[in-house]
Amino acid sequence: MNSEFVIGVAGQAVFTVLKASAPMMIIALVVGLIISVFQAATQIQEQTLAFVPKILAVLLSILIFGPWILTTLVEYTRNIFENLYQFIG
Repeated sequence: MNSEFVIGVAGQAVFTVLKASAPMMIIALVVGLIISVFQAATQIQEQTLAFVPKILAVLLSILIFGPWILTTLVEYTRNIFENLYQFIG
């Protein structure tokens, strides 16, 4: 294993993590922004008000995007094993 291979695998890992977590992060960001605007408009400064909708939105997004995330992670894992097999074999 040379350093280029390891750096390439690490780069693919970072990209895969960002790609797999992006839907949940974007949905949590949008829900948090909506809750913040609501809190500013109504002057309700309850800290726990923001957590419950975010948690529900992220859980819903996991249900919706779960198969796609699983496919992405399986493709990455398969790619690692194929590269490792080519390197060893």
